[in-house]
Amino acid sequence: MVAELFAVMAPVLAGAGLGYTWIRLGHPYPVDFVTRLVFNIGTPALVLASLSGADIDAGSFGRTMLAAALVIITMAGMAFVLAKLLRRDWRVLLAPTMYPNTGNMGLPVVLYAFGSAGFVFGITIMVTVSLFQFSIGAMMASRGNPLRTLAKTPTVYAILIALALLLTDTELPLWLDNSVDLISGFTVPLMLITLGVSLASIQVKGLKSGIGFSLLRIPIAALVAWGIGILVGLPPLAQSILILQMSMPVAVFNYLFALRAGRGAAYTASLVFCSTLLSLFYLPVLLAILM
Repeated sequence: MVAELFAVMAPVLAGAGLGYTWIRLGHPYPVDFVTRLVFNIGTPALVLASLSGADIDAGSFGRTMLAAALVIITMAGMAFVLAKLLRRDWRVLLAPTMYPNTGNMGLPVVLYAFGSAGFVFGITIMVTVSLFQFSIGAMMASRGNPLRTLAKTPTVYAILIALALLLTDTELPLWLDNSVDLISGFTVPLMLITLGVSLASIQVKGLKSGIGFSLLRIPIAALVAWGIGILVGLPPLAQSILILQMSMPVAVFNYLFALRAGRGAAYTASLVFCSTLLSLFYLPVLLAILM
């Protein structure tokens, strides 16, 4: 079991470590360009490549999205409890409580832990989190109309196309399937490298408070995901991945949105850093239970 867990975590550590070391050595890294590339091209391609030919029925797909949405909404309510316990502004804690790092950390862990069958559910949960984050998150950061933001998000259209293919039991043309599969290949490695770059670039203060938040949020998120998974009737594999994805560290994008909003950016940076650091210890334990 130890060897299996190490095999899951090693690629994550290697990718993030590469990005972290790259920045510490003083080399430039175009974070904005890479982020746009991953979210506007890589992620839609990954969604299509993973979902279009996936062995998942529309019902399981819909229930997984519903379960993820219910967890996010429930965690939004828990943010007010955490804010009171930690004596912090709820507006600062809301996004970090709601949005775990289901993308550039969650997807690689799901892929290496559960293979392609589980990766489909991991993608579904990541997409749901992204839809909330880039609509409500953008609205909270005062970045304009959330509906307009959604309309400009290529991943939304990739979801709709993939769902149409699932419902009609249709496959992409071979030339398009091969092209999408090739393009999607750079997404997960770049996600991991960018995670390391972001962590190396964050100025961290308030480590004690960041660790305290993480120790409270992680078990709450896992229990909420477990309960909602049972309530919605998710298959065992989907429920395990829901618990895993929702227990991921605080997403780096929460820090970027906090910067844009001018609200608690330094504190949010400590939440990202501390939760990611703690994940190196609690994720192997969680994986041992779920696997």
